[in-house]
Amino acid sequence: MVSRGPFYQRPLPVVLLRFLCLLPTGLPVRSVDFTRGTDNITVRQGDKAVLRCYVDDRVSKVAWLNRSNIIFAGNDKWSLDSRVTLLTSARLEYSLQIQKVDVSDEGPYTCSVQTQHQPKTYQIHLIVQVPPKIYNISSDIIVNEGSNVTLVCLANGRPEPVINWRHISPSVKEFEDEEEYLEIFMINRYQAGFYECKAANEVASADEKKVHITVNYIPSITYAQSADVAVGRSGMLHCEVSAVPPAEFEWYKEDKWIYNASQGIQIQNFGNRSILVVSNATEDHYGNYTCVAANKLGITNASIFLYKIILPTIPNPIQG
Repeated sequence: MVSRGPFYQRPLPVVLLRFLCLLPTGLPVRSVDFTRGTDNITVRQGDKAVLRCYVDDRVSKVAWLNRSNIIFAGNDKWSLDSRVTLLTSARLEYSLQIQKVDVSDEGPYTCSVQTQHQPKTYQIHLIVQVPPKIYNISSDIIVNEGSNVTLVCLANGRPEPVINWRHISPSVKEFEDEEEYLEIFMINRYQAGFYECKAANEVASADEKKVHITVNYIPSITYAQSADVAVGRSGMLHCEVSAVPPAEFEWYKEDKWIYNASQGIQIQNFGNRSILVVSNATEDHYGNYTCVAANKLGITNASIFLYKIILPTIPNPIQG
């Protein structure tokens, strides 16, 4: 933050003695209040820091230093940093102000004065806190069921952020481990969804980012419904499946593949559901049908029946 003066890298007591001897006497400065020890001032990154130093009328020379770099000598600014100014609005104040504090500003600062007897110093240690920030997180991934998955979430901040993972959809699950890496062994279909990484410290609100995991798995029949249909009536056979990626459907009667709009049969597919519609049932339509669902990982099937029912006849009242 501060430009390096001619006293750079020399021991601080030597710097103070030699420097204060070079200052002209009679400067409008006062003696510093040395009743307190070294103070720690904590400031959030980007905020303003004010390092307080108060003096009285018994002192002739005063200065601000950062380590061994001279910032101000009396009212003369030695630093080239435009963010640094001197506060002397109050009669007994000789304070240092730093705008838009950054991590590089952290460290010890010294308000040094020359009294009639010897130099005295008042030290302040500036601590810069940084809000948590996630700078690296895993990309959305697609894996097959049974695979091992590792998610990474890296964050920085001061103090060091605490990392937490949770599974937020389809069900919320908190993970106890506070780790940058989340390992899921033998992942299953129910562990798919969004995972949230949260990086938190006490400086500011937590930083949060999400990763989506898609788990591919072979189709499984979740619902299959047979139907009872009278001759000449309409009937529907239902077949529903769970699969990622989505399954494609085929229908068979006995061992014969059924194509759409053949023999009075229509096949309607709606995402994970397929419906076989018989619009005008005949004797040839009754029997065992097979719903087949397949994706790139595998294939499954279910047997569904179209049963024949006989409607009761209503006697003719005239004939009766």
